[in-house]
Parts: sequence; structure tokens; C-alpha cells
Amino acid sequence: MENFDHSGFVTCGKYIRSILCQECSPYAAHLFDAEDANTPMRMLPGLCGDYCSDYWHQCRYTLSLLLEDLGSPYEFANLTATIEEDRRKFCNYLELKDKQYCYPNVLTNAELNAQLGLVREDPKGCLELCLQEVANGLRNPVAMIHANDGTHRFFVAEQLGYVWVYLANGSRIDRPFLNLTQAVLTSPWAGDERGFLCIALHPRFTTVRKAYVYYSVSVKNEERIRVSEFTLSIHDENQLDHSSERTILEVVEPASNHNGGQLLFDDDEYLYIFIGDGGRAGDPFGKFGNSQNKSTLLGKVLRIDVENNDDGAPYSIPPDNPFLREIEARPEIYAYGVRNMWRCSIDRGDPFTGRGRGRMFCGDVGQNKYEEVDLIVKGGNYGWRAKEGFSCYDRKLCQNSSLDDILPIFAYPHKLGKSVTGGYIYRGCQMPNLNGLYFFGDFMSGRLMSLKENVTTSEWHYNEICMGTDQTCRFPKLINSYYKYIISFAEDEAGELYFLATGAASARARAGVIYKIVDPSRRAPPGKCRIKPSHVNIKGKLIHFHPKEEFVINKKPTTTPFPTTTTRKPTTTTKKSPRKPIIIIKPPMPTRKTIRKMQPPPTTASPRKMTPQTTRKTTTRRATLPTTSNIKATTIKTTSATTIKSTTSPTTVQMATETSPTTTTPTGYRTTVMTAVSSRITQTPIITTRPTRRHERPLQYPPSTTSQPLTSPKLPPSPSATSLKRSEMALTSTRYPEHPRAWTTPRPTYWSQKPTVSSYNPQRPPVNGTLPKAQEEERWPGEKQESAVEGNQVYKRPRGRGRGQIFKRGRGGRRLRPGSLRLVSTDGLLDRGRVEIFIRGEWGTVCDDLFTTKSGTVVCRQLGFTTVLAVMKRAALGEADSSVRIFLDDVECEGGERSLLECKRSRVGKHNCSHGEDVGVICG
Repeated sequence: MENFDHSGFVTCGKYIRSILCQECSPYAAHLFDAEDANTPMRMLPGLCGDYCSDYWHQCRYTLSLLLEDLGSPYEFANLTATIEEDRRKFCNYLELKDKQYCYPNVLTNAELNAQLGLVREDPKGCLELCLQEVANGLRNPVAMIHANDGTHRFFVAEQLGYVWVYLANGSRIDRPFLNLTQAVLTSPWAGDERGFLCIALHPRFTTVRKAYVYYSVSVKNEERIRVSEFTLSIHDENQLDHSSERTILEVVEPASNHNGGQLLFDDDEYLYIFIGDGGRAGDPFGKFGNSQNKSTLLGKVLRIDVENNDDGAPYSIPPDNPFLREIEARPEIYAYGVRNMWRCSIDRGDPFTGRGRGRMFCGDVGQNKYEEVDLIVKGGNYGWRAKEGFSCYDRKLCQNSSLDDILPIFAYPHKLGKSVTGGYIYRGCQMPNLNGLYFFGDFMSGRLMSLKENVTTSEWHYNEICMGTDQTCRFPKLINSYYKYIISFAEDEAGELYFLATGAASARARAGVIYKIVDPSRRAPPGKCRIKPSHVNIKGKLIHFHPKEEFVINKKPTTTPFPTTTTRKPTTTTKKSPRKPIIIIKPPMPTRKTIRKMQPPPTTASPRKMTPQTTRKTTTRRATLPTTSNIKATTIKTTSATTIKSTTSPTTVQMATETSPTTTTPTGYRTTVMTAVSSRITQTPIITTRPTRRHERPLQYPPSTTSQPLTSPKLPPSPSATSLKRSEMALTSTRYPEHPRAWTTPRPTYWSQKPTVSSYNPQRPPVNGTLPKAQEEERWPGEKQESAVEGNQVYKRPRGRGRGQIFKRGRGGRRLRPGSLRLVSTDGLLDRGRVEIFIRGEWGTVCDDLFTTKSGTVVCRQLGFTTVLAVMKRAALGEADSSVRIFLDDVECEGGERSLLECKRSRVGKHNCSHGEDVGVICG
């Protein structure tokens, strides 16, 4: 910003600051579309439509500054130049369609902020509770269990695949109880549902000494759910024998979400396994979906017997399983019709009467309207996909009289939360007021909730859970705030309740904390609940626990029960002459000839520090919250948790930022210039886009809703492309200026909406689909591939050998092999275009569902390129004519395949997409 003049700083500074600061927003997962692991994360936060329009009218040429800070300076040049002249395309790229969660609505909506995360005190029934911090620094803690062996140890599992042992005094053993990080399939994407999901110890762990785990794994490019058995090490009672793993059950997962992830032992000592419906939306598998299909294990609650399995099969079927004798039904099934049950528990029963003992509670995550809590019974049908909560989802199935489904005990709409986390009924000793109260929460909203059963009517009544005020929680070691993302609930050996939450929903962010639920209004008599843990033999070192949150009792007393908030004062500026220009300087960009030789200039400006969303970068940024919200202006630093306080509620939600181990310096170009972008950026004919990696965000490109070309300099179309009925869209380029210029903003000539036509025609090496000789012999012996832009040609029926078949032939008359590829582009660019595949004697398209850069790499290498620069979704490089068939959908490659046909995919010709989802690639 130092290179802006005053008027430029006043006009554009607020937009740049606000957009950059959303990386540290409590709502970053929403703004960056981070929930769905199959969806590439946005490069910039999603903006509301009105805000985007204002940004486009006033400062649209600063977009490349925001993007080049995320990569090399020329990386997004073509992209910005093609969209910045068209407001509709510009906002298609930046806009988030969810008006509730787009910026700035998500921060300025007082009602939403008051209800999201922590709820204000409600005199009509909101329960005031406090918390005690028990553990911190965890990476997405997904489960916490105990051994029920008198040691009062608890075992905490992280999504990455670690399980840690904590002693009763809060210390952690430095050696992991289990380390499956090399086998577990997960990613650093915020919201990835895969990973290590659960662990359960045998109910007689002291004698049987076995543990059972549930995790995601990839086997031969196929995602699966694996349930395994481990035996306790004979040398260390705080470590499992990693060589003892025995696979109990594996289930193929058709998609990366809805993995379920719960293991439980009931009083009958059978193992209960809760598996999701297979993923995607609406359970689209088969006629009735997986959940209603009893011939598959997906969307089910399973019950198996793992006793006495050392010398035989890994498990047997309990003799009273409900569908044991039903034809075509899997005998393991205990209940069905579930969508994605996340966190289940067994009721210990009332400590005095035993009432309720053995009941099984589960939270079942909903589709797009309702979340529900269910009581699981043998043989029960829980309605999905016919019903969602109490309402119909698939109306045809819902009206089926044979459905006979079991309704949930409670369901809530998405205005309260969008992803339920099941919990426990409190049966502990220390807080007698809470006895019989079922605690649960919501991962997305951070809301804590409770249900209380009316014993007479068997109805369940709902109550909010609020954090107590400072006065209520002024007791030793108590706090009254927590991190928003509630991942799981837990119960210790004594029956006290906990919940596990994080401030950054990524498997690699050390932002996870375990909280103990405390009722300060009534405690048990002193000494009544005292426990004496049995001795534990420790091998290794103990890491002592140090709470990071400030205790309420240590806070300075205030005269008002509501925390004061500060609102940033509006910036006062001196009126300038309207003719005062915003001076923007842009240095020359490297050309194709010098790109590899050019060294970055020495940095002269100190780089900005960035606080990363866990999957963004390794740099750190120090930024202040945007002025458009009423949130307290706080400087966000690494290594410190930031408490975000609602303006209308005394309760708080904490957000954490993770400290990156290293800090990288921005490129010399970025640190030297730091200028706002000028008129429509002239471009280089090279587009270099960093490939997606496991530790980086995939690129996101603007969706295209029409087949009209972008407003950009055009190249003469190739003759082969003119035969297409609809025009195709491609990113084109022009030359950068030889010397830096200065531009001004008050309606200069370059604001004209007419695209300037450049006479520059970049010379590119001829590219076709023919592989290099060595690769050609390896992949398709004796045959070569067609040119990437060769037109469709149907030859007459050949005579003699092969008569009766219709062949298409590539360049040189060679017969095309099934699986051959080409890139279709009307602009004559051979290194980019819509992907088309040759199958069954004709060309067809590929859908963008699940199509990643690994799949793009397979395409580009098959066409003779080195790598893929970008994968373009939503027909960004043009959609095919309706006469062209769609051949492939749900393509998932590992990157080493020789053809898309070797990748994991749907059957040829089977798809649920349109040509508006044709995928394209840019190769390099």
C-alpha cells in the first residue's frame, strides 16, 4: 500500500485490507469454501454481490495484487485481464452465492453473529455453564476415550493418525499410544472428513488388551474405510503393538465425504460400527440409495462379535442380529437408513435408579435443511434418504407406506447449525444438576445444546447452553469461552463430560483444545467424588499441561456484566480534488524468452507477515480485523489465541491461529513493487499456475455460465475449431510493455468496455496428441495419438480386415486408440482447451466432478506435455455442443496412470452432469 497516493489509499485500501483480513476470520471456512474436500478452496474469500460490484466499480484493477501475493507475479495475469473489464465475470469469480455467509454479511449481520458460536444468556432457559481447559495444542482431536481400568487415563485421537495418552493429572506421555500417520488418508484441507476417525478399547481391556480403530485408507487408488484390531504391547502398557494390526472390515467409499466414523462397545460386548452413506449429496447410489439398500454396508449401523477371533475369522455375527435370515441383506446390519452419523454414545443410566442404561444416542448430519438426534434400536430404519429430520427429502420414497421409519427425538433447522455433533448424557458425580441432560453441539455454528427427557411423556425438551458471565465463572481454573468448531464429545472414567473443539478445522493445525463442562451453580459435597487413580508405569517422558486460556478469576473485575466492545472510528480524510489521480506503477513483466533466465531483483521492502489459514501458505501475516464489522479491532498474531466477542452477548468464541514453523520471503517482484495494478494488465503468452499439492490450496477459477468468449485480445481461430457450433472460451495473452508506465484512475481511456485487439500473435511450438517415441511405445504400442485440435472425422466403412466397424483416424491416417485425448479450443491454442476422450468410435467430454490436478496431469502427459498448469471447471474453456456425448464422470486419478480410463471413475456414459460442467486443462 505504500505506493498508493492518498486518494488511492482511501479508495482501495479498505477493500484490500478487508479482503486480506478474512483469512483470519472466524468464518474463514465458509468464506473460502473449505467444508467440502472435493471442492478446490477459493484463492480469495467469497464476497457478497453488492460488495463485489462496489469493489469492481472503484478498484477492480487491484485484483491482480491480491492474487499475485498468492503466487508468482505473472501467474494470474491472463485470468485478471480477462475478467476485470466485465463486472459479471469479475463477480462470478469472487462472489459467494450464500448470502448469509458471504463477506461482509457474515460479519455485519448482528442477528447471525449473536446466534453463531456462543449464545447470549436467555432467562427463559439458557443454561449458564463454565469450562475447564484440559488439553491444548492438538491437531483436530476427533475422539477421546478411557480404558475403564482404574487408571483414569484418557486416550485422545488426532485426525492425522496419532493417539496420545493423558494421565489423570493432565500430563501427556511423549510416546504416542498409536501412530498410523503413514497409513491414514487425509489432507490439510479444512473440512476434510477423511482421516483417523475413532478408537475403541475392548470393554475388558485389562485382560483382553485389544483396541479397535476406524480410519480412511487408499488401496489401489480406491478409498476405503478400514476397521482394524491392535494388541497392547507386552513391553509398554501405554503403547499398542504396531505390528499386530489385523483388518476386521473394509468398506469401499465411493466419495470422500460421509465417512461416518464411530466405534462403540455396548453392555453386550458386541462392537457397533457406524458407517456413512457413501458421500456426495442426496445418497444418489442406486434406485433407493445406499442407506435403504440392505445389501450394502454403507449408511448403516453394524454389530459384530470380535470375541475369540484369534484363530479364525476376524469377526462373527451375533445370533440375534435383526436381518440375519433376510435374503440379500448383510447379516452385520443392526440398523439402517442413516446418512452420516457423527458421534454416538451409550447411556450409563441414572446413578441411583439405573434408568436409561444401554440407550444409544447418535447425531446424524443432515443434507440441507435439518440436523437430527436419534435413539438407535435394533432393526430400526431411520428414514434417509426418504426423510431428513421430520420432513420428506425424497417425496416418492417418503410416501412409501412400507418405509416404517423411526423419527428422531430432536431435529433442528440450519439456522441453528449445519453439522450436528452427537454427545453424551451426563451421569457423573461432580455436577448433580446436570444428571440426565444430553449434551450435544454443532460443528459449523459452534452452538452448545442440550435435551432433557420428560419421564412421564417420553418427550425431549431443548435448552440452549450459554457460557456464564465473569461473575458466574469466578472460580479457580474456570473459563467462559471456547473455540468454535465442536468436533466431538467425550466422557471420562468417572462420568464427567468434555468436548473437543478447534479454532482451525484442518488436520494439521495445532488449534485443538479439550474442555471439561462445569456447572458452577451446584457442586457435589466435598470428598464425595474424589478418585484415586491406580498406578501407571511410564516409559518415556511426561509433558506437563499448561493452560493457555486466562482464568476468569484472574481477570480484572469490571463494573458491568457485559464486555465492552470497541468500534473502529471511521477514517477521516481530507477532500481532494476529484481530478487527483491514483498513481499506480507497474514494472515490466518477464517475457517467455527470459522467464527461465531472469533472477528476482533484491528485495527492498520488508515483506508483510501473514497469519495463515492452515492450508494457505507458510508465511505469516499480521493484520487487523476489517472496519466494516462491529467486532473488536484486535491485532492477530501467531502463537496467540484471539477472542472474538459478540457485541450483544457476554459470551465469547475463541479463534486460534497456528504458528507456522518457517516464514518464507515473498518474491522480489512483490516486495519491490507493492503497487496497485493498473489498467487492464497486458499479458505474457505464458500462464504459469502452481500445481495443487497436499499442503497447498488448489486453484479456483471463475465459473462460466455462457459460451461467450471473455473480453480479451483474440487470436485468429484455427480452421479445425470453426466447425464447432458454439464459441469456446480461452485465456489469451498479449505482450507486456517494455518499460514501466504510470496510469491514473479517474476515467482514463483504458476504462473503455471495448476490448483492444492486439496484433501480437504468440508463436508456440506445435503441439499435438502424439506422444514422444519412447512414451508412445510404452503406452500405445504401434499407434500414435491424434492432434489435440484435430476435427471430428468419420471415415467410411473399411474394406477387408475390420469390416463392419467405424473407425476414426488421427493425423497421418492412423487409427485412434480408445482413450485417446484431445484439447478443443476455438482460439487455436494447442496447450489448453476442453478435454475430449475417444471411446466407442466417437469423441466425448469429461465432467469436472472430482477432477483434480492429478487427473489433469494424466491428460497433459498423455498429450506430450510435461505437467498441468491448471484445471478449469464449469466449462471455463468452453462447453461442447449438445450432440457431443458425455463419457466420463467422477474421474479420480493418482497421477501415474497412462490414460483416464485407468483412473477410478464411473462407468463410461454414466454421469449426472451437463456440458456446463465440461472440464478443461491448461498444459505446460
